[in-house]
Amino acid sequence: RWALLLAVPPLAFLGLFFLWPVANILALGLAPEGQLELGSTLETWAQPFVLDVVLFTLALALASTTLTLLLGMPAAWAFARFRFPGRRVLRALTVVPFVLPTVVVGTAFLALLGPRSPLNALATILFGEAVPQVRLDGSVAAILVANVFYNMAVVIRLVGGMWAHIDPRTEEAARVLGASGLRAFRTVTWPLLRPAVISAASIIFLFTVTSFGVVLLLGGSRDTTLEVEIYRQTAILLDLPTAAALTILQMAGVLLLLLGSAQAQERLAVQQPLRGSGETARRPRAGRERLLVGAIVVATVAFMVTPLLVLVERSLAGPTGYDLSAYVSLLEAEPRMRLSAAPWASVVDSLTFAVATTLIAGTLGLLAAVVIGYRRGWLSRSLDALIMLPLGTSAVIVGFGFLVSLDTPPLDLRTSILLIPVAHSLIALPFVMRALVPLVRSIDDRLREAAAVLGASPRRAWREVDGPILARGALVGAGFAFAVSLGEFGATLFIARPDSVTVPVAIYRLLGQPGAANFSTAMALAVVLMILTTTAVLLIERLRGGGPQPF
Repeated sequence: RWALLLAVPPLAFLGLFFLWPVANILALGLAPEGQLELGSTLETWAQPFVLDVVLFTLALALASTTLTLLLGMPAAWAFARFRFPGRRVLRALTVVPFVLPTVVVGTAFLALLGPRSPLNALATILFGEAVPQVRLDGSVAAILVANVFYNMAVVIRLVGGMWAHIDPRTEEAARVLGASGLRAFRTVTWPLLRPAVISAASIIFLFTVTSFGVVLLLGGSRDTTLEVEIYRQTAILLDLPTAAALTILQMAGVLLLLLGSAQAQERLAVQQPLRGSGETARRPRAGRERLLVGAIVVATVAFMVTPLLVLVERSLAGPTGYDLSAYVSLLEAEPRMRLSAAPWASVVDSLTFAVATTLIAGTLGLLAAVVIGYRRGWLSRSLDALIMLPLGTSAVIVGFGFLVSLDTPPLDLRTSILLIPVAHSLIALPFVMRALVPLVRSIDDRLREAAAVLGASPRRAWREVDGPILARGALVGAGFAFAVSLGEFGATLFIARPDSVTVPVAIYRLLGQPGAANFSTAMALAVVLMILTTTAVLLIERLRGGGPQPF
């Protein structure tokens, strides 16, 4: 009974602000005259181009997820298990790419991988003009690199966050008994990590399945995902029935994936005693271990920071050299920008929306995680899949759905600033839930039993045992919610009011205006967004702590 009561708020939120708007849009596409027409939907699915788009989308998502896990797991291990100078700052920097708008990252990667790439310039200096020029823009390789760049933070934060609290003495005991390092990891650590790895993989897969900006900016003319095709059918061709048919196909596939993922996490969850991250991390020992950890950290940071440095360089590059004129222009509302206020106003709006999003998604995510983590069965699996579903739904459809559905009192929110944090919370809620559920499921029941034997009531036992773990896990989820809100772009583009523009939307509008001054201002605003995100994550790291606390 208590699980049903706790599930009501997140279910009501998702029903009102996700299921209802999406259902309205699908109804407009499938029943334009008020009568259901499934024949056109089946005809759309039977068209050859749909199969090509679906296969390309799945192949791209699978390849991106695999590459991100392969490259992210060593980084998660290094950041979780070892202490080294600058560890907290460097770990915070890995989150920044995850929240940057796709238009900004696309521009940075075009500069890195295009014909004027600094890599080509360096190769020319070292080897002369005869060296072949590398050009990856307009290719699948560029999309894969950008997807890994975006999603590496998910592995480092979710898998690394769990890894940091697994007692290393269990693996050390296996080594003492004669197991090799690989066998000790495979038989001891890996079963404890699997739920977090599955959780991270499902998030990465969903993000790449719905990839829009990266594919649009970096892909070739034939590289079309379902998300890009839905956008093309809706916003360019105005063919809502075809867009609705593709959306149903996308949502059905995502729902099947989420149900399978939730069942796998529930089945593989292992209760274990958790230790504070300050107790499990140590300095690398001399020799090969120090060299290995150093190489992993340097390679990871170089991969994550190089495109960000390109943005900084572009923001400082003026017509007569390097200067701060682009940053000065952030304080001025010039006609050339075609913004309703100075770009700096978008920073204030973004911070306000991020705080509201953190409160909404943090509260609802905590309630959902308690239900999913403590209960097994249809309720927990259904709630898990439903919360994750917005990540696998086209932002175009959700944005249009808001405008169509929330237009009558008492929910006439089309002109309300509340619509933006609501939309951001739909995207942030899965991260809060995913950060908490593996921790809830790993709490050992014997700790509560021991507290009860010592005379604690069930309520006090829960407060003393589960409370600290949930509180610190909620801080991790809150950091994700805040960062996701700062960088959310897709849905916000459709619902942002002219007088309340977020930083990503302001950057997009500046990039859409001609002139080098507008481009430099957009890059300066992107650098401000990076600084805000890094600061927010560092504050969460400080609050989260790493000492001998229970978690």
